This record gives sequence, structure tokens and C-alpha cells, in this order.
Amino acid sequence: MAGRIRLAREQELARLLEIERRAGALLQGHAAQAVFAAHTLDAQALRAGLARGQLWVALDEDGHCAGYLLGGRLDDGFHVQQMDVDPDAGRRGLGRALLRHARAAAMEAGFPCMLLTTLRDVPWNAPFYASAGFAELPPAQWGPQLRATWQQEAALGFPMHLRVAMRCPLPSH
Repeated sequence: MAGRIRLAREQELARLLEIERRAGALLQGHAAQAVFAAHTLDAQALRAGLARGQLWVALDEDGHCAGYLLGGRLDDGFHVQQMDVDPDAGRRGLGRALLRHARAAAMEAGFPCMLLTTLRDVPWNAPFYASAGFAELPPAQWGPQLRATWQQEAALGFPMHLRVAMRCPLPSH
């Protein structure tokens, strides 16, 4: 069951950081797990998304925060910077509901596409995004900000052979 999506609130930021930590634990044994654990979001990044109106939460059936999506701008696209769902609330459509909400907001704001980087080999990463209309974006089509994001991820120690940049075109109004 997909929950209700709304803008996050300041008092929920600690819960969102906890959701990220819990979701990251699902990568136990993956080559990227240590990098993710060492480089989580901070409250400042979440506050910036909150100030932009691009930080949404998914509420579970009890009205508690069970997931979130942090967005922003990257080159000409809407950047899905981070999306996590608490593992206890997984496989109930919350991630897909968050992505649909962000897509609608991105279309309303006039973005021509959505962009993200993710893990190629994790089912709830690239394969999930592909099922939502994203496709791998070849490096020749990257803008300067996506290229810089990729380089920053490499500098943090991500196993880049397991990373992929993806794009989802959005219809224009």
C-alpha cells in the first residue's frame, strides 16, 4: 500500500537520517556499503532540500515517516539526490509513490528530465528506476554538473564500475 506523500518538516529530519542509515544496512556485504556508511547525508543537506521545497516524506499507514526523497537541480534536470525507504516499510509502494510525486513536481517546475546516479547491480536501485522510466545515460550526454557529481562519487571511493547515471525524460506542458 502506497502511503501519503507530503513535504518534510524540520522536526522529522533526524528520522530521515535514521531511515537512510537503516536502508543503507541492506547493502551489507556489497562493495559500496562502506562508502555509503561513511558518507551519509547530513541535516544541512536535508535542510537545504526543505528550504527548496524538494524534500518529501512518505507516511506509512500509521502516519509515521517511512521514506523520503531529496531532490534538487542537476544541469537542466531534476536531480533525485537521495531516496530511502525504511526496510520495515519496504515493498509497499512507498518508493514508487515518492518517485511519482517528485516526477509531478519536476514536471510542474518545467524540468525536461529527471537525473540520478545509483548502483547498477542492486535490485532496488537501477532495475527499480528502469521500471519507472529511467534509462542509462551515456557519459557523452552528461552535463558538467552530472560529470562533477560522478567525479565526486569516485573521489569518495565508490566502486564506479557498479555505478550508473540514469535519465528519465519528462513530457512538457
